[in-house]
Amino acid sequence: MKEEKKIIARNKKANHDYFIIDTYECGIVLTGTEIKSVRASKVSIQDAYCQVKNNELLIINMHIAKYDHGNIFNHDETRNRKLLAHRSEIRKIIGRTSQEGLTLIPLEVYIVRGIAKVLIGLAKGKKNYDKRESLKEKELNRDIQKNLKNRY
Repeated sequence: MKEEKKIIARNKKANHDYFIIDTYECGIVLTGTEIKSVRASKVSIQDAYCQVKNNELLIINMHIAKYDHGNIFNHDETRNRKLLAHRSEIRKIIGRTSQEGLTLIPLEVYIVRGIAKVLIGLAKGKKNYDKRESLKEKELNRDIQKNLKNRY
């Protein structure tokens, strides 16, 4: 049985700005009005990043819009939210970010079986020449595919 995965938000610039080395799927701790806004696709992870503090994973600067039908107990839009991961995964992440100088960035927010999940990536920043090289490679592949399509 295939799991239905509804993608809510995607960080499109992540592959342009970073080399993604490894990915981890984490749950996210949300309040009642936050999960309702997430289900309504009112999420942005463009400026968000992840950090490990006190052996806990946190996602910082993730914007979840206020719920339209909320009341005075509505949530703060860019509060720090805790990510749920296994302790062994968190230890691996701590080791790799401290030794290798890698960063943690959110790649996607999605819902699986009614539960909000975040796909975070262990990433290394690209230099400007790396970005230009990847754009050239992408354009070349697009031209090749176009020529193959026209040929047949």
